[in-house]
Amino acid sequence: MTSSRPARGRRRDVPPPYPVEPWTVREVGFEPANAARNATVFALANGHLGLRGDLEEDVWSDARGTYLNGFHEVAPISYGEAAFGYARNHQVLLSIADGRGVRLEVGGEPLDLATGRVEQHERTLDLRDGILTRRLRWRSPAGVLVDVTARRLVSLTRRSVAAIEYEVAIREAPPEGVEVRLVSALDARVENRAASDDPRAGSRLPSGSLRLVHCQADGAGGVLVQRTRLTRMAVAVAMRHRTWLSRGASAARLAPGLEAGPDGSAAASDEGIVTTFGARLGAGDRMGILKLLGYRSSLDAGEDLLASEATVLADGAAEDGFGVLAREQAGVLRDFWRASDVQLDGDLELQQGVRYNLFSIFQSAGRDGRTSLAAKGLTGDGYDGHYFWDTEVFALPFLAYTQPAIARAVLCFRISTLPQARARAAEMSEPGALYPWRTINGDEASAYFPAGTAQYHINADIALALVRYVRVTGDRSLLLEGGAELLVETARMWLGLGAYIPSRDGAFCINEVTGPDEYTALVNNNAFTNLMARAHLRQAARVAAELAQDEPVAWAGITARLGLGEHEVAEWRRAADHMRIPRDNALGVHAQDDSFLDRERWDFAGTPQENFPLLLHYHPLVIYRHQVLKQSDVVLAQVLLSHDFTRAEKRRNYDYYDPLTTGDSSLSPCIQSVAAAELGYAEAAYRHFLHTARMDLDDVNGNTDDGVHIAAMAGSWVSIVYGFAGLRDDDGRLSFAPRVPARWRRLAFRLRIGPSTLRVALTPDEAVYEVERGGPVELRHFGELVSVKPGAPSARDLRPTIRAVIFDLDGVLTDTAELHFRAWRRLAAEESVPFDRQLNERLKGVSRTESLEIILDHAGRTIDDSRERLRLAERKNAYFRELVARITPADLLPGVDALLAELRAAGVRTAIASMSRNAPEVIRRLGIEGAVDAIVDPASLVKGKPDPEIFLAAAEMLGVRPDDCVGIEDARAGVEAIIAAGMVAVGVGDELPGADWVVPEPSGITVTRLTSLVRERRRA
Repeated sequence: MTSSRPARGRRRDVPPPYPVEPWTVREVGFEPANAARNATVFALANGHLGLRGDLEEDVWSDARGTYLNGFHEVAPISYGEAAFGYARNHQVLLSIADGRGVRLEVGGEPLDLATGRVEQHERTLDLRDGILTRRLRWRSPAGVLVDVTARRLVSLTRRSVAAIEYEVAIREAPPEGVEVRLVSALDARVENRAASDDPRAGSRLPSGSLRLVHCQADGAGGVLVQRTRLTRMAVAVAMRHRTWLSRGASAARLAPGLEAGPDGSAAASDEGIVTTFGARLGAGDRMGILKLLGYRSSLDAGEDLLASEATVLADGAAEDGFGVLAREQAGVLRDFWRASDVQLDGDLELQQGVRYNLFSIFQSAGRDGRTSLAAKGLTGDGYDGHYFWDTEVFALPFLAYTQPAIARAVLCFRISTLPQARARAAEMSEPGALYPWRTINGDEASAYFPAGTAQYHINADIALALVRYVRVTGDRSLLLEGGAELLVETARMWLGLGAYIPSRDGAFCINEVTGPDEYTALVNNNAFTNLMARAHLRQAARVAAELAQDEPVAWAGITARLGLGEHEVAEWRRAADHMRIPRDNALGVHAQDDSFLDRERWDFAGTPQENFPLLLHYHPLVIYRHQVLKQSDVVLAQVLLSHDFTRAEKRRNYDYYDPLTTGDSSLSPCIQSVAAAELGYAEAAYRHFLHTARMDLDDVNGNTDDGVHIAAMAGSWVSIVYGFAGLRDDDGRLSFAPRVPARWRRLAFRLRIGPSTLRVALTPDEAVYEVERGGPVELRHFGELVSVKPGAPSARDLRPTIRAVIFDLDGVLTDTAELHFRAWRRLAAEESVPFDRQLNERLKGVSRTESLEIILDHAGRTIDDSRERLRLAERKNAYFRELVARITPADLLPGVDALLAELRAAGVRTAIASMSRNAPEVIRRLGIEGAVDAIVDPASLVKGKPDPEIFLAAAEMLGVRPDDCVGIEDARAGVEAIIAAGMVAVGVGDELPGADWVVPEPSGITVTRLTSLVRERRRA
């Protein structure tokens, strides 16, 4: 596949920003220009508390930030022209008091990486223990040589605790020693990072949005309280210290019995709290502090309790010490990696990127049921810390299959904000509930409704994520704890939003909406929206039926409370069954919406590469007028709702929309990778995966400064599990169709299915499914039902092998081509149009209606009346059927009977892929219906040969993958279709370019030769 869009991502021949290691991310050296990016990459969090990874002594850095999930301020949105129902307030995740600062002074000179000489600087984030370690060797302007070692963690077991261990060791100093001071700060002078014109960055709130209302210091540190101006949310941050001092180079670091560290001198002001520790040190001496931070906000307790509770948290952590916290941390991450690791042997860069991505998701996801997973996690204030659909569509699959408790908590956040969603629906004149496009507290915060509120698909995104969670985990209790109400209320919204439109043949239409592609706004019948709405309505009706049967008492209470009757549920089914799904039969693709295909294509060739992303260089109206995509709605739909599309539809959709997709959305590459992998576009799948797997480590989009791209990080897992492993689950069943890149030696991961843990290990040649815990797991491998039992791994060969042969009919099994010729010749004579055998050659493999068009066009004749054209085609068919009635088994071509018998004996399935609608009758009269497993109905096809649809449809009917199929044809168009389908092509006749093997007649075909052809392709 080729694409006209610009190349994205770091070239693989350019060294990566960080050394490539399987379990760590390291910064080597120090480059001030990369400070903001590194602050993001080395951020630490625990789902509640997040600290950006800026340097301890870099107190005034614009890169710094400390966040509590859900702690935010609001500010009225100022519209030049307001209207009813517009979102009222900005919501912004606030950076709170900064407790990470430690300033080192040596002989009165502050450590400053811009002065003196940095002889070594390295930071390492170890993904196995969640600890950020920094090592620095610095020579002061006066010549004192010092080593600094700092370790930092945000506790994964104590949701409101962070710890920083900071030690300085004197390597060279004057004989009399040198005065060393460590100044530990809790800085209340914080602002969010500066806003910019980039809509992906955060918003600047008015100065003073977070006010200091209490500040108290003591010898060990102190505590301060801040309060927002409008939301009146308050947060307390307590600071405690432990110190140590060791004399002489032989003293063991932190060994028991070392000399107690210096006492601190703390001072409080309206700028915060500063605690100073000092001592005279000589060469070989060390001094260090352990800094403990405790956080408590009004999300947890009343404001009057915050200071005392934060202090208790910090005191408890100080008493236990860094070692205890580190051991707790390692234990949590050991369990996380056991459940969630993806082992990828064969590309260390990708292995590092994927592990870093999964670690970042785990760090940032809310766990309390009152918060969610922001687009930037807790690593920055990009997108103002808002929660989007990203969480449910991209992150929930990973969490549901590996961390179900976190998945449940994230869904509980949506359940908890159902009242706000109901209020928003009422404001928007809709029934039920409408979830906000972007939010922190459950209210809509999108100031640009065409690409915000208009994305009504958010309802289906959330509902289907809930259904997936329940199906994967078996946790039906969530439905009874608010989940069923969410499904009902969000389903109700569609019946108010949509309508049955007579001019659309009475189809249920959803008008004036925006799909995920934000480069196309306010359209009628967006394909993604309608497909997701249809799936949502059907799932809601299915859950209603299941709960009515399995939980009648609880369901009766829910229906009574919601006023839900069976008639309304029946209306959901009716709307789903009549949903308009726009298609273009000429192109054979799903139209993105009713008008998308009527627009001019974007001029990619004439667009300078520096003008991407387009949203930063063109007015929205300029973009909206063109066929150009930020991400492909249709391709995303066929990934999420795989069973709603045939393989041929998926191929045509991808081929049409991928070249139009800019990748300006960080969500796009992972979905394009999944779709390409399914279709066998190996290079495209890998290229898109490279883009998403290291998006932040390589700063692919140039905006990692503002925070990581959480959805793209989750997308790297989606690319692996749904793409290269081929997982599909949208029909309620677990199925795999692996396509492992040839350059990988091995790919392995685990999935939790209810109480069971399934381990999937893949190589390019083999798939092994193993139950490590729990009971048997039912799955499908390329359509084959497999029951994997504990202690009995199931291995499947992935190398192509012959499993099916798909025949054309005319000229391959029998010579009905002569009958077609005679029928067309009779019609042509009656209509006084020229027709001969040369023209007849052009009709091979072509449908009846297309054949008629060829004949008329050759004669220079036009028939505008479609009914007249249909009558002519039916007349020809009647003549053909008269001739077919004379067919007998004797009309089988030589060798066909023996070949079919040989295939049957070898267990190879067979299908007929003929454009003739009379194929079933011909097969019956030839007496071979018992030797044929499937016949494709051409009436079900959108495109004829040389489009591969008919051969792909045959493979789907047989339940085999195209790689395991051989197609046999006698026409060029048919051979082209087989090749496009990814099958081995055998030609019967001559002059059939591209065929893997050409024989003069079917009698030369043997199963042995077909098998060797498939094996030859396997080796290639």
